[in-house]
Amino acid sequence: MDSISQNHNNKNPSTTLSAQPPTTSRYENQKRRDWNTFGQYLRNHRPPLSLPSCSGAHVIEFLRYLDQFGKTKVHNQNCAFFGLPDPPEPCPCPLRQAWGSLDALIGRLRAAYEENGGAPEISPFGSSSVRIFLREVRDFQAKARGVSYEKKRKRVNNKQITQSCLQPPLHTAALAQGQPMMAKYHHSET
Repeated sequence: MDSISQNHNNKNPSTTLSAQPPTTSRYENQKRRDWNTFGQYLRNHRPPLSLPSCSGAHVIEFLRYLDQFGKTKVHNQNCAFFGLPDPPEPCPCPLRQAWGSLDALIGRLRAAYEENGGAPEISPFGSSSVRIFLREVRDFQAKARGVSYEKKRKRVNNKQITQSCLQPPLHTAALAQGQPMMAKYHHSET
């Protein structure tokens, strides 16, 4: 018992238990910062908005507000480099938030909304207007940069690729004549 009371009175931080909160993940920290930023946006809005009165239109307004802090060059339709993935020289087109960043932000805000007592059915972050806005941003940025955001095909197993590389090429002449691949293959001559 004496050793317990001595450790309790000891001021050395390495021997006493600390009452620090557990460390949170990078995602949780970013979600908290995003939630606080959105709350600040609502408080600074004219007239100020409360969370229950917030709609999808307000969320879209918030996303447009964030565009001024973006780092992704998005070419205007009248820009000479519209549709080019790697333009040869700089242009005056604006920097905007990338679609992927906005999409991830909305995902974190949806989660934070639900964690703070909001019902998922009435979440302004999950409204159809926000989903349509994000889709339009994605499509426009894809056209402006000449990059496709289409779904990627499933990757083929590396073992299958290696085996197919070791197989001899198809006999194209037999195929062109409509003959089966093995028609001219004989085990013995007769």
